[in-house]
Amino acid sequence: MPTRGKNYRNSLTKVKGKEFYNVEEAIKLLKETSSTKFDGTAEIHINLNIDPKKAEQAIRGTLALPHGSGKKLKIAAICSDDKVKAAKAAGAASAGLEDMIAEFEKGKFDYDVVVASSDVMKALSKVAKVLGQKGLMPNPKSGTVTDNIEKTIKELAAGRVEYRNDKQGIVHAIFGKTSFKEEELENNLRALLKVLRESKPSTVKGTFIRSISISSTMGPGIALDVTEAMKSL
Repeated sequence: MPTRGKNYRNSLTKVKGKEFYNVEEAIKLLKETSSTKFDGTAEIHINLNIDPKKAEQAIRGTLALPHGSGKKLKIAAICSDDKVKAAKAAGAASAGLEDMIAEFEKGKFDYDVVVASSDVMKALSKVAKVLGQKGLMPNPKSGTVTDNIEKTIKELAAGRVEYRNDKQGIVHAIFGKTSFKEEELENNLRALLKVLRESKPSTVKGTFIRSISISSTMGPGIALDVTEAMKSL
């Protein structure tokens, strides 16, 4: 196993004082243990008591964080020609239909998210495999297929984030930048926890959230007291 860097080891000593932290303490530590030269991302990892193999227990959705994500997204909009101007004005880096499909077919593009108006989804099927391999295929569950593409682009640009469980039943998401004020990170984190609590499947009995940890980019994990965190919502 590779040896961790000095900055990481120094940061790790700061989180060993307690096994679990309340939200305020954890956010303060997250900022203190951020050692990157760039503005690091605040990450959250939530272990859920779900069976990822059961479709009815899958957790997936989007959330407009109160203070945004701090991440600038490069957005591609797939829409009819009459919506191109509005899509670009809303914040899309590129917009169109046939020209965008031609770009996707070449396989050389670097967008963070692709959104599509619902009326052009049939035309997008020819590049579904290409987009799917990059995790960019528009999907109604992720809010990237829409009847109001201008509104969706604005929400994404303002900091709307997607959350979904992985094969282990863990939700990984971002909730801001380490440069955010502590209060802003706390509000974003609580908003995310609240929407997850409300998404508990009816078929899940007993404890829903098993554990919660947060960290900054390349920083150590900070375990939250789940009971306290959920009571504070």
